[in-house]
Amino acid sequence: MDDGYVIVLTTVGADANVAAIANELVEQRLAACVNVLPEMDSYFRWRGAVEQASERQMVIKTTAAQLAALEQRLHEIHPYELPEFLVLPVRQGSEKYLRWIQESTGSEGD
Repeated sequence: MDDGYVIVLTTVGADANVAAIANELVEQRLAACVNVLPEMDSYFRWRGAVEQASERQMVIKTTAAQLAALEQRLHEIHPYELPEFLVLPVRQGSEKYLRWIQESTGSEGD
């Protein structure tokens, strides 16, 4: 429907205060909604070694207009040295839901 909407993925350690991060992003209107998935095992290469960690995935719904501010703020409050920040474009969605995202991340909504 509109390529001005995106989903941002990031992970945090299972012991991180994910509620505080999610709440701040929504409170500051950088995200309309943040879904936090249950704890999962992650395997990755970091500094030349294969690592394993318990993490939680955050699914952040926002607008393309908020991406720069969201990325900056997330890097400021994220506990990782190199946080995941993957942006997935929304190719289509219900008009009412996309409008809600716009209103929730703009200056006109509550």
